[in-house]
Amino acid sequence: MSRRVVRSARVRRNRRRLVALIAGAVVIVLLAGVAVVVVNLVSLNTGIHRSAIAMPAGTGQTAAPGVAQDTGEVNILVMGLDSRVDENGNPYPQDIYNAIHAEDASVGGYNTNVLLYIHIPAGGGPAVGISIPRDDYVQYAGNIGGVSHGKIKEAYGRELSAKLPVLLKQGLSKADAYQQARDAAREAEIRTVSQFLGGVRIDHFVEVTMAAFYRVAQAVQPITVCLNHATADPKYSGANFPAGMQQLTASQAMSFVRQRRDTVYRGVFLTDLDRTRRQQAFMVSLAVKLRNAATFTNFGTLQTLIDTAKQYIALDQGLDLLSLASDMQHFSGGGISFQTLPVERFGTIGGESVNIVDVKKIQATVAGLLHPPTPTPAPPAPTASASPHSTASTPVNTQPTSTGPASYTNSQQPMQSGAIPCVN
Repeated sequence: MSRRVVRSARVRRNRRRLVALIAGAVVIVLLAGVAVVVVNLVSLNTGIHRSAIAMPAGTGQTAAPGVAQDTGEVNILVMGLDSRVDENGNPYPQDIYNAIHAEDASVGGYNTNVLLYIHIPAGGGPAVGISIPRDDYVQYAGNIGGVSHGKIKEAYGRELSAKLPVLLKQGLSKADAYQQARDAAREAEIRTVSQFLGGVRIDHFVEVTMAAFYRVAQAVQPITVCLNHATADPKYSGANFPAGMQQLTASQAMSFVRQRRDTVYRGVFLTDLDRTRRQQAFMVSLAVKLRNAATFTNFGTLQTLIDTAKQYIALDQGLDLLSLASDMQHFSGGGISFQTLPVERFGTIGGESVNIVDVKKIQATVAGLLHPPTPTPAPPAPTASASPHSTASTPVNTQPTSTGPASYTNSQQPMQSGAIPCVN
């Protein structure tokens, strides 16, 4: 067999692995901006920033990194940071700051503005993505920088700020101290999420930045989304969208997923929960696009995604991407639903706007999503009578039908993957 034939077969095989990985991994990364993109098996699990931290095993216990991904259920926490720096603390290129409508590296902290808990049940059944509103007021897992309660998104940044000066005083280099502080911050955030959700197990994490999302969106643009109504917010997010189905550039995509207020149209009221719903919708829309294998036949696109992975994404030490891909490649076809946890009301604590939540209700909701009750089979319908006086007729389907996209107007509605949804 000639070298050309062998090389061609290898390229086709690696491309199939790549497409399967993208289709599966798309739902586990911030706004589907996963850059776990590879050209071959060697580059798949190397070059991406890894963090060797202990993961919560459930009910307050911890497990060693590297929980097997093929022996039962897998739970993954996606953390999307609002930081204006990469995984090494370096500023973004200026074009990214311009495109994402964000200030430079001197502005912004390390809030986990996206928290998405992905549960993949044993046996490959339907998965669920649980979005945790970023401003939920919670008890932290431990005392973080002298604080025991706060917004759930702030556990990461608080721990990093408390840990970094201590490590520097111990004589560590700035680079080493920074990376160790980031690891401590990840553990604090992950343990807090586990505790808040009811002591759930978290096997793996994926951490991405706004730059990761933008670079991936830039590589695969345009991406189709759908809005229930026209909306605009030129002052804060740069959003300016008509109603209906439309295609977005990478910069517009950033505005789409960051918008949480309307400053132009009367009668359009958006909240942070609508922003969370937008993020879910974008994940679904991007997954739909990525089902088209032709998206990844351009090796320039592949290289961009690989470079993005190495600079703007972090994973735990045990997350095996190929194993994950085999579990998740069916998700782009509708094998996952997204649910936003309930908020009782908006309030103010310590001068800050927060979400007031019922922790017991939250934990009951999560338990029901992770372990839904087995449905009881419906009893058989009675046999129709042969009496000549019978007035029985053929059952009629009274459910509404529609050829258009599913419309989601309430953040509490479960969102199903597989087709582009319309959102507020």
